[in-house]
Amino acid sequence: MSKLKIIVLYDRVLVDESEEQAASAEKAPVVRTLDKKEVEEEVAETLTKLGHEPIMHELDGTTKSLIALTRIDCDLVFNLCESFADDDTADFKIAAFLELIGKKYTGSGTHGLMLAQDKAIAKKIFAFHGVHTPVFAKSFRGRLDFSHDLQFPVIVKPAREDGSIGIEFSAVVSSIRELMERMDWLHANFNSPVLIEEYVEGRELYVGIIGNDKPDALPVVELDLSKLPDGTPRIASAEVKWGKGTAAYRDTKSAIATDLPEESVMTLQQTAIAAYQALELRDYGRVDMRLQADGRVHVIEVNPNPWLSSKAEFAMAAKKSGRTYPQLVEEIVELAMARA
Repeated sequence: MSKLKIIVLYDRVLVDESEEQAASAEKAPVVRTLDKKEVEEEVAETLTKLGHEPIMHELDGTTKSLIALTRIDCDLVFNLCESFADDDTADFKIAAFLELIGKKYTGSGTHGLMLAQDKAIAKKIFAFHGVHTPVFAKSFRGRLDFSHDLQFPVIVKPAREDGSIGIEFSAVVSSIRELMERMDWLHANFNSPVLIEEYVEGRELYVGIIGNDKPDALPVVELDLSKLPDGTPRIASAEVKWGKGTAAYRDTKSAIATDLPEESVMTLQQTAIAAYQALELRDYGRVDMRLQADGRVHVIEVNPNPWLSSKAEFAMAAKKSGRTYPQLVEEIVELAMARA
């Protein structure tokens, strides 16, 4: 591929450390934190090695940063944004802005980002396409929008957040009292409907997808939750993903799943592709699933534009498939550039 001028677009999550330390874990949600070497730096360095010209641009939550973006000439925007002005639900608005100003960008489009973000809508679409997902209810401040017949235990989470934000270990509840307390906590901390989903016991498995017309399912990755303390729900909670310094963060590791029967691998990969296509994702994504002991697969959620660190699950699976990290980045660029 010839040399391209590529904007590496990224955001920052601003965390007030003094407020974070003052608040108890029961009162404030665990928030997303980032490593010192941010993923945008790694992507930019890789683009340089591939012979492209990366231009770093931060969307800092201000109109000024949006206007500045319109003035940068480029061939492509490598979209790594997950929020705007600390709003984790604004990713689709960034994509819409890029479309309005006529800039080609990597990853899922506005439509796919919106569908994947609203977990209740996504689950209804899965049902239409025959993709199995746990039964659920959706409620907002006392109004029940939709409900299957549910049985305890259930997991209670924001309907429009990602990265396990709002899903602490206390999200799994076994009584009406616990359910009401959890819903009250979520409504106090998130201006979002609440998703109440039957808890599925099983292995936490991720399948990355790359491609558009003929998407390719990557090898299965497992988040090993077996070392969590007895009595702790086996879920990919915010403590597991973002609670640095905690036992939950330290003792849970992701690795390629090597002990799955071939039939289960095939089912997981086929299910992941079906979910990816049902929500109209593009370029790359990751599907999070639960595999029960009897072999049944449940789609928990679909993640457009998953975290692209070379140490993250998506790159881990890509490496197992034979792709180096530079090859993965270049493939995403090529998929985006191929769009008319």
